[in-house]
Amino acid sequence: MTAIDESFATGTERGSAAPTAEAPPPAAPARSGLHPDAIKAMMAADHGDPFSVLGPHQVGPGAWEVRAVLPEARSATLLVGGTRVSFERRHPDGFFVAPVKSEGRPLYEIEVELWDGTTRRRYDPYSFGSSLEQHDVSTLREPGTNLVYRVLGAQRGRLDGIDGFRFAVWAPNARRVSIVGDFNEWDGRRHPMRLWQDGGIWELFVPGLVAGQSYKFEIRGPDGSLLPLKADPLAFRAQHPPETASVLHGTSDIVWHDKAWMESRGKRDPRHAPMSIYEVHLGSWARVPDEGNRYLTYKELADRLIPYVKEMGFTHIEMLPITEFPFDGSWGYQPVSLFAPTSRFGTPEDFAAFVDAAHEAGIGILLDWVPGHFPLDAHGLGLFDGTHLYEHADPRQGFHQDWGTYIYNFGRAEVATFLTANARFWLEHYHLDGLRVDAVASMLYLDYSRRPGEWIPNQYGGNENLDAINFMRKTNEATYSHAPGTITVAEESTSWPGVSHPTYTGGLGFGFKWNMGWMHDTLEFISKEPVHRRYHHHDLTFGLLYAFSENFVLPLSHDEVVHGKGSLLGKMPGDRWQKFANLRAYFGFMWGHPGKKLLFMGGEFGQEREWNHNQSLDWHLLDDPLHRGVKDAIRDLNHLYQATPALYARDVEPGGFQWLVADDQDNSVIAWARKGKEPGEVAVVVSNFTPVPREGYRIGVPEPGFYREAFNSDAESYGGSNMGNMGGRHSEDAPSHGCAQSLGLTLPPLSTTIFVLQR
Repeated sequence: MTAIDESFATGTERGSAAPTAEAPPPAAPARSGLHPDAIKAMMAADHGDPFSVLGPHQVGPGAWEVRAVLPEARSATLLVGGTRVSFERRHPDGFFVAPVKSEGRPLYEIEVELWDGTTRRRYDPYSFGSSLEQHDVSTLREPGTNLVYRVLGAQRGRLDGIDGFRFAVWAPNARRVSIVGDFNEWDGRRHPMRLWQDGGIWELFVPGLVAGQSYKFEIRGPDGSLLPLKADPLAFRAQHPPETASVLHGTSDIVWHDKAWMESRGKRDPRHAPMSIYEVHLGSWARVPDEGNRYLTYKELADRLIPYVKEMGFTHIEMLPITEFPFDGSWGYQPVSLFAPTSRFGTPEDFAAFVDAAHEAGIGILLDWVPGHFPLDAHGLGLFDGTHLYEHADPRQGFHQDWGTYIYNFGRAEVATFLTANARFWLEHYHLDGLRVDAVASMLYLDYSRRPGEWIPNQYGGNENLDAINFMRKTNEATYSHAPGTITVAEESTSWPGVSHPTYTGGLGFGFKWNMGWMHDTLEFISKEPVHRRYHHHDLTFGLLYAFSENFVLPLSHDEVVHGKGSLLGKMPGDRWQKFANLRAYFGFMWGHPGKKLLFMGGEFGQEREWNHNQSLDWHLLDDPLHRGVKDAIRDLNHLYQATPALYARDVEPGGFQWLVADDQDNSVIAWARKGKEPGEVAVVVSNFTPVPREGYRIGVPEPGFYREAFNSDAESYGGSNMGNMGGRHSEDAPSHGCAQSLGLTLPPLSTTIFVLQR
């Protein structure tokens, strides 16, 4: 197997071609004098087998000639065995030939005199054998393998003792592929690649290249047309948009300091652990206005964002996509370079240091991952080798009408393997703790957002995308097998069964699913004026009918504060005080409800305007006591949540939930008990969604004892009216709501209170 960032294991000595079973065999000894048509094809960059022309070729007993394409050269000299041999120019555009006397394949360097009179000395890429092995090529079709990012792309390493980069790219239908970059004047004649026929992989080792140089692939399609220059699908680094080239980098070892985190993560069952996720768009969480409104760097985000998240009590940061993307307005959801952290905020090492700092602070990092579609940008994956390689050829399967993007061909083994390897790459190489998979519904259904006649049924006549289903199952199996303790989360908005069930039971194998129904129903309820809420009480209770059918995350995501939807605070009815009271009560209801929590940035302090990806959050609002009160309430909810097993330990079990008050729609009061795994782990959650205070409201409780008022959204410190229960209530022998014990409570206006049983 070929290793990355170290010596390539080849089994062939320098100058030899790839074994005949792996690639085109070496050319037979040729007579002196290469056919003019071959020279003409090389100089037109239209020769598909450069190793049959370039490099050392035996032309007789003990007689060789070395051939090179050197358009930049005024003259060239061959340096071999301590002697200097002048090249002869055979084509005015720079095809050179030098004779060599040697009993065996000669080892040499080339000295080039440039037109400005300077000279450069370099090794000849065409004097090296292949750095790939048959096993490498064959494995690229195997489901779940991570060899894709260890074999393809630009891999830094050493071949025959010489440092350089080995390039490999899948383009089976191309007529010719060349590497172009700032190291060869973007000239496709200089570095054409060798083709491995059985795998459709083009490969070339280029000695002397160093990290930081820019490159792309120049591809001539099967019809002979020259395609737009393509970025490397496996690039580990990319230029800062709007520049579109890939950048030589490799996957050098990262110095991690998160061993304790990684070991503990592998032993954790996320379903029974607290999970409060802070969803962040790194480009607009905060900016530097006095420096042209620039982004924060990964280093600055490590210094500012991570301590903030720690203070606020969130357990995870979920980043909107940071896989390199060309258009800021896509927020990252139209990525081009799936293996490259965006250069907007720094280097790959800077990104790794950000993850490392989060782990040292006890914070997990999740990535929004986009395997469902990709943009039409000319330098991207679309029509990559002149054919529909990554996408379906039929637009009824391969084009997403809503987003104007291509859809991956999940049924093609190489494409599915590419995407699964990408998932593993982020979890294994960058130590990420999970992937939130975007737009799963669009992958599941062949007729997603399509009218009759605009889609093709599957082999059974149904609308299920069987290839995508198989891809998701294989990806989830691979990630959970190879990255213990990590999670995958599906953004899935339909009633597809078993999204978060194991694949061996017929499920899709995700760890969690976003509860979109809960989000829509509860936002619909809370946006109503309190006088009308009695008619929408079912919006609060309906979600409990299916709350344990999946492992749910309750999402209040970026999608709820864009495209004219306004902010969360803006959805609340009433005057200014009531808006904030409603928002705090809603957050308390959410944190007390079964399911993991997710909140988009800005919601935690009641941002007033709709989110704008080009601007920083309005941090100045924290000077206002009401905004600061929302922030403090979220902080206290998070810390209470983590400290109270009853609120998280049985999130996915119906036995961890007990209705207390579900039918008081006239007063818009709702209450339930949450239970942990140990005896006495009980929390009671009560919400009053009217502005009317209620004294002596009796609620049954499952166990006797003192119930401490652990959270009250109406607390004065949050900006509330400061009504409450004097720190808590002892249960009384007064049966209520099917319980032998009950509490007589004061329910503040527009509030949620959480009581924790003290034993």
